[in-house]
Amino acid sequence: MDRRRRPVAAWIWQLAAERPGTMHEVILDELRSVILAGLARPGAPINVDDVAQRFGASRIPVREALKTLMAESLVDHEPRSGYRVAQLTRTELAELYVVREALETAALTAAVSAATVEDDAQVAAAHQALSQAIEQHDARGHHVQSRRLHLALTSPCRMRRLLGMFESAWNITEPLQPMSHVSDEMTHGLHEDHRVMVDAFHARDVDTLLAASSAHYRRLQEVVAGLPTTRLRY
Repeated sequence: MDRRRRPVAAWIWQLAAERPGTMHEVILDELRSVILAGLARPGAPINVDDVAQRFGASRIPVREALKTLMAESLVDHEPRSGYRVAQLTRTELAELYVVREALETAALTAAVSAATVEDDAQVAAAHQALSQAIEQHDARGHHVQSRRLHLALTSPCRMRRLLGMFESAWNITEPLQPMSHVSDEMTHGLHEDHRVMVDAFHARDVDTLLAASSAHYRRLQEVVAGLPTTRLRY
C-alpha cells in the first residue's frame, strides 16, 4: 500500500497562524475568511490534520471550528468523506438570492428613515472603493467591496437580528465568487444599479431605492443561471 502523504492544499498556507486570540477563535476566523474569500473553493476537502499542523494545535479546536462553520452552512461533513467547503446546487443558490433580497428589502426600507450623515459617508466610501475595484478588474476586490456597500446601505436600519440573518445568507453564497464569472456588460449593469441605489439612499428616496434593489436582484438571478457547472453541486 502506498502510504505517501498527499501534498497539503495550497489554500492552507493562506491561513494566518500568528495572530491574537484563543486557538478556537483564530482557527474559526481564519477558516471562515479563506472560505468567504473563495481561496478554498466549494467542494474542496478540509484536512483536519493539515489545519491543526498549520496552527500548531490539536485536532480538537479544528473540529470545534468546523462544527461552527457547518452551522453557518459554510462547511459540509460526511462520515466517510470528511469535511469539505460547502457546495450549492443552482436551485439552492437561486433560493438564497431570494432570501437575501427579502432581507435586504426589509433592511433598506428601515435604513432610509434612520440614516445619518455618518451613514451617508460610509455608503459613499464603499461605493467609491467598489468602483475602483471594478475599474481595476479586481474580481476578489469586487466581492469584498460589493459586500461592504450592501452592508453600508442596510446597516442604518439598526436591526441587529435582521442584519445578522442578511449577512449569514450573504456568507453562504460568497464562496462561489459569482462576480468572477460575469461579463463586462453584466458587471457594469450591476454597478449601475449600485449607483442608482446610492443616489436614492442619499436622497432618502425609498421607492427608487427599492426599485433599483429589485432590478439588481433580477440581474443576480441571471448571473446564477449562467454560472459554470463546475462551481455547483448537482
